[in-house]
Amino acid sequence: MNIKLSELTSKEIMPGYHGKLIHTQHMSLAFWEVEKNAIVPEHSHKNEQVMQVLEGEFQFTLNGATNTYIPGDLVVIPPMVPHSGKALTACKLMDVFSPTREEYR
Repeated sequence: MNIKLSELTSKEIMPGYHGKLIHTQHMSLAFWEVEKNAIVPEHSHKNEQVMQVLEGEFQFTLNGATNTYIPGDLVVIPPMVPHSGKALTACKLMDVFSPTREEYR
């Protein structure tokens, strides 16, 4: 499979979160462009997740602990652990989910 990110259509999954989504048999990748002050409410899911900040500053709370992340920072989010976030600036993020995040198809 050969994919050109520039040719994918972006979807607004939640207010302020515009994602280009790629799904494989066992994982999903999401390349987000996030508007400043956009919030991801606290939630959890069955998927293991790795989030990487590509651009900007992102405040992220994992299991009650809040930190601010900058480009190059990664966070590993275990399945079923509560987490939330807020874009302190306009951001670009990448998320990898396993298994495939079916509700994002």
